[in-house]
Amino acid sequence: MSKIRAYEKELAFQADRRKATTEFIKLTCDLWYDKAIEIVLFKNQILDKNVSDIIHLHEYAGEFVQKPISIFDSVEILRAINDIKLPPSKLDIGKLTYEYHADDNNFNDVKAFVITKLKDANNSIEIKPKDVVLYGFGRIGRLLARELMTKTGKGSQLRLRAIVTRGENTVEILEKRASLLRTDSVHGKFMGTVETNPSKNALIINGTTVHIINAEQPESIDYTAYGISNALIIDNTGAFRDKKALSRHLKSKGASRVLLTAPGKEIPNIVHGVNQNEYHPDTTKIFSAASCTTNAITPILKVIEDSLGVTKGHIETIHAYTNDQNLVDNMHKKYRRGRAAALNMVITETGAGEAVAKALPSLKGKLTSNAIRVPVPNGSLAILNLEIENQTSLDGINTILKKYALEGDLVEQIKYSLSKEMVSSDIVGTCAPAIYDSKATIVNKNGKNIILYIWYDNEYGYSHQVIRLAKYIAKVRRYTYY
Repeated sequence: MSKIRAYEKELAFQADRRKATTEFIKLTCDLWYDKAIEIVLFKNQILDKNVSDIIHLHEYAGEFVQKPISIFDSVEILRAINDIKLPPSKLDIGKLTYEYHADDNNFNDVKAFVITKLKDANNSIEIKPKDVVLYGFGRIGRLLARELMTKTGKGSQLRLRAIVTRGENTVEILEKRASLLRTDSVHGKFMGTVETNPSKNALIINGTTVHIINAEQPESIDYTAYGISNALIIDNTGAFRDKKALSRHLKSKGASRVLLTAPGKEIPNIVHGVNQNEYHPDTTKIFSAASCTTNAITPILKVIEDSLGVTKGHIETIHAYTNDQNLVDNMHKKYRRGRAAALNMVITETGAGEAVAKALPSLKGKLTSNAIRVPVPNGSLAILNLEIENQTSLDGINTILKKYALEGDLVEQIKYSLSKEMVSSDIVGTCAPAIYDSKATIVNKNGKNIILYIWYDNEYGYSHQVIRLAKYIAKVRRYTYY
């Protein structure tokens, strides 16, 4: 009988936990759509997650901070957040729950705790929404469109108003573009609705009109004719890479700033979280978001450089194949990339080692790099083989990376993995550009040579870095509590 009672008790707890999770989901949706307050759980996105996802994220959070993070406590704190007046914000419920149960917390009342923790929120500067135009609609362009439309909310930050494409936009082509946005072989179905309006030459995404503009030359477009003004142009075509070419966007009516989703020449190459503050959007009009690999390795290298010092090192990237490669063997302007992408590991070059120095000048000349394209469509790995100035240990390096993943300026950029079983498909859909594999790290006996394994979703994680930088350029970064 005791075993039966114990089992019944387990069933009751699971029912209560799942019921509390449904309230958690409702509260996060209410906060987002009613108050433009986004809730995350140790940087993990919550919107559009189901009950099992939320429970799993709470279990990860508890393991991460080595203290229980209860869904019941999270719900109680969310109720308190919903009861107080706050501006548009991004709040980490995991950190708040952890701090509420910290040893130095003297609060017995949840609401008083929340008010105290978020007291600086109302001092934040009011933000003005920014129109966004996607110039190009390829892999990164469509992921940006998905994320921008999913996170539109009340429209208080970035507003996707138009997409510029080349070639004639027939009814059939418009429907094909809609279909590619609805369903993706790697990232699955878009959690929203996508319809076409041929008379307007537009996509209706989640009920909102997004104009499809046909143009061969950027300077020929009059965005104001579509009700778009002072827009941020996000160029993801790869056709324009230097200052002169990208400046052509600024000659179009209604455009004010440009963001390139690739490494750029003669323009600031930014890894958000590392060096964006060196260039103010009031005085800089053209930005580059660098490459996916640069965004993956730079945050980690900054941590190591700041904490231990880097003498020299080599970076080897094991990268998913890209659209630049051939599906079957054929001519290619690059060596080796002409061979069938899904059948071969292909050695190729990467400029990531040199690109890091643009964000971290102290590493200039210290790093070499190379790349191997492998037969997976998404999900990549960077191996950092570093000689360091100050001696460390395996526990030492893991403690340092865990601290930076939990607090500070790089919490959005670094995810700390605790899994012993992680493989490339597991990291697809991760919004952090760098996933530190704590179980794979190797430290030489002398403590001066370390090998770090950094996973990254070279599409999704990079797209989130682009959006973080876009928010900085558009000056729509909300109050955040991480």
